[in-house]
This record gives sequence, C-alpha cells and structure tokens, in this order.
Amino acid sequence: MEWKQLLCARRERSHTTSNPNDVRTEFRKDYHRIIGSASFRRLQDKAQVYPLLRGDFVRTRLTHSLEVSDFAGSLCDTIFRRLIENNTPDIDDTVRENCCDILECAGLVHDIGNPPFGHFGEFAIRNWFEEHFPKLLYKGTPVCDLLDEQMKADFLNFEGNAQALRVLTRLHTLMDIETGMNLTYALLNTIVKYPVSSLQIDKNSGDIRTKKMGFYRSEQALFEQISESTGAVGCRYPLTFILESADDIAYKTADIEDAVIKGLLNYEQLLSELRNDKFLKECKNDGERKALEDAAAELEHALDSAGKLNMRDPRSKAVQRWIVKQQNTMIYAAADAFCDNYKAIMDGEFKDELLGISRARVLAKALSDIAYRYAFRSPLIVKSELSENAMMNYLLDKIVTAALRFDTDDGNMYDRDLTEVLSENYLQICRKSCEGKSDAEQAYARLLFACDCVCGMTDSYASDFFRKLSGFEG
Repeated sequence: MEWKQLLCARRERSHTTSNPNDVRTEFRKDYHRIIGSASFRRLQDKAQVYPLLRGDFVRTRLTHSLEVSDFAGSLCDTIFRRLIENNTPDIDDTVRENCCDILECAGLVHDIGNPPFGHFGEFAIRNWFEEHFPKLLYKGTPVCDLLDEQMKADFLNFEGNAQALRVLTRLHTLMDIETGMNLTYALLNTIVKYPVSSLQIDKNSGDIRTKKMGFYRSEQALFEQISESTGAVGCRYPLTFILESADDIAYKTADIEDAVIKGLLNYEQLLSELRNDKFLKECKNDGERKALEDAAAELEHALDSAGKLNMRDPRSKAVQRWIVKQQNTMIYAAADAFCDNYKAIMDGEFKDELLGISRARVLAKALSDIAYRYAFRSPLIVKSELSENAMMNYLLDKIVTAALRFDTDDGNMYDRDLTEVLSENYLQICRKSCEGKSDAEQAYARLLFACDCVCGMTDSYASDFFRKLSGFEG
C-alpha cells in the first residue's frame, strides 16, 4: 500500500460545485460534516458504561468519542513525526497532517452506529435474533427460509462497527438519501476495523481483521469500492490500527477512572491489583514488567503529590492524575509498535493489535481485567442490564414484527402506525430498498430498518418509547 492512494479523497457522490474561497482539505471538510450532524449529537445521550445515569462526570458515547479523536490525532502525530525523522519514503508533513485529520474524524464517528445502553446494547440485539429468528415470518413464510446465509449472519453477529458504516453512508439523509454524509473514502476505510463480512468471521484465525464483521451485505459492494479506491484490498487500512489503539487507550483508562468516581473501585484496591502476581507473571519481558511496576509506583507518587496539595479527596484525585500518565505510556508504546512494524502494516501482513504486542501489553490487559471485575460485573451495572434487556427485547419484539408486516396482507393499523412514527427517513430508505426486489431482499431490508430504528435511539428515547408502547405512560 502507498500513501498516495491510501489518502483517497474520493466521495461516493462527487462534488458538482466548489468554492474557490474554501481552503480546507477534503478531510477537514469531513470533520465539519460530522460535527454538524444529528447522528453525532445523539451520542451525548448514549451511555459508554453507565446507562440512564445522569451527572456531570458520567461519560457518554459523545465524551468517549471526543477523547478517542484527541488520542488518535496525538498518536498519529507522534508516529508520523518519527517516520519522517527516520526518512521513511513517501511520508512528509502533508501526509502527516492528512492522516491526523482523518484520525480525528474517525475518532468522532467510530461509535456512531452503536445502539442505546452502552456495551450491552449490541449483545441484546444479537441475543434477540438468535432466539427469535425461527419465529419470524414475512408474507407467511419463515424468514429463515427466505434469507441467505450472509443475510442471517448479519443479524446474528450484529456489530456497531458495521452499523456505523451504514449510518455514515446510507442513513444520514440531510442532503442525499443515496450517500449519507458522503465522507471521503480514506475516512470510511479507517473506521472499518474488521474488513470482512459476517460469513468471514474467524475469531481463532490469529488475525485481528477477522475478529468481527465490518459491514453488512447491504454495504458490501460499497466497501469493496472503497477498499479498491484506497488500495487496502483484503487487509486492514493502516490508520485503522491507530484508531483501534486510541479507542483502547480511551476506554481502558476511562473505565478505571469512572469506576473510582462511582465508588466501585478505590485507590487501595487499584494499587493492590497492579501489584497482583497474576499480572506480573504474564509479563514476557523486562519492558512489560517495567510498564506494570512503573504504573504502581506512579500511582503511589500521585497520591503523595495530591496529599501535599491538601486536596479534599486525595485518593480519587490521585487516580485521575495517574490516568493521564498511563494514557501517555500507552500512546508512546503503541507508537513504537506501529513504527517497529511499519513495513508489515503497509504490506497488509500485520495481524495484531498495536497494544497487544507493545511493552504496555500487560498493563493494558490489567486495566481491562480490573474494570471488568469491579465495574462491569458490579451490582449497579448488572441491575441496569436486567432492566435494559427487558426494554430492548420489548422494543425489538414490537418493531421487528411491525417492520416485517407493514404494507402487507398480514399487517394491521398498529404495524403501519408504529413504523411511521419511528423514523420517516429510515422508512423511506427501507421502501426504496424494497422496490422491485425479491421477498428475501425485502425481508432483509425490513430487518435492517428495524435495527436502524433501534440503533438510532438514544438511551432516554428508548426508555421513554418503551414506557409509552408498554402502556406505562399515557
């Protein structure tokens, strides 16, 4: 792969006019399109970890996305300055600036397809389809008998990553019902973390690109066009590795900080966990051990500094200051990993996550493990998930049934009314997708419509809509 082709500024719909006074690059134009979109604004009411909890500290998908955007830009700048210093061919300041712009945009939209209720929403959708597929009918025929294997696999393996590509290229309809936000191909290629279909998922392949799916059957032809235009055919787009690292750094550190602020994890527990033999024994070399040992020492130093400043809550303040230090540690570790494996990445042969082969590998793994045990499996989160599961199941029951039945002989007034109040734009897209198509294609489009509607809901809207549909509110 070569940067001249990778930095493809092509869009699905080409510009018909241009403003000679507009000095922005195409990638900066992407940034402004994203910031001004309703899809991006909805992230402010979608939870990162703590659904339906309000407060000025609780992170949402929006604040998380802003953090990822910042980390992605900083990590990219660090990497490409090193590559320039090392006289790497075909890289100059223009390439560096374009890559930073692309990654800042990618950070903003990488979670734009995620459903309500944080991490649990994706699981709830997959679980619902696994349980209900055998019962679904379209025009009296079992949906399972109509759909081909990839169509079914798209829903059984539902991913916010694939939904993000759909939101950006199909569902955003401010200017054009055909091309969504009409973003550059370089940006769209960056956000597809897993460049395979639902039939190509192989979690045991040892290749990160096949861990999940990156696009639905409905957007497969577009993705193939994107990857052919950028030259990243059959492999991960190079900037995707940087985006993934920025996302990992953001959520691994944020989950720890949020858990401490919510009272689910305290300073003493965190320090003890960092010195747990379980993690120390996982270290394969001196670099990994040093990163872990330094993290524990830096946590103690942060408390000492907070104490000297006479802070009211020195332990939580110490963790917050310590978090910034660990973010920097992982950014530089990921940068080293990218530069060290630059040739393999550009040849499309690199199969790992950057943090997963860096000196911060065990530190990153420890942070994830600690957050999972203290926060994600806490009674607070588990109780929320039970409530969210009931809401998601009810909404999917009603919306999927109505989506399959409206405008058919099996439908009724309720099905028609429900689909019409969900989203006029999404319904228009669904109807257009069904024109002149087979029953299989129509059933598939209608199931996509149902998922589009649910994923487009914010936490508050989903909760309120559930109450209204179930009769708890008038």
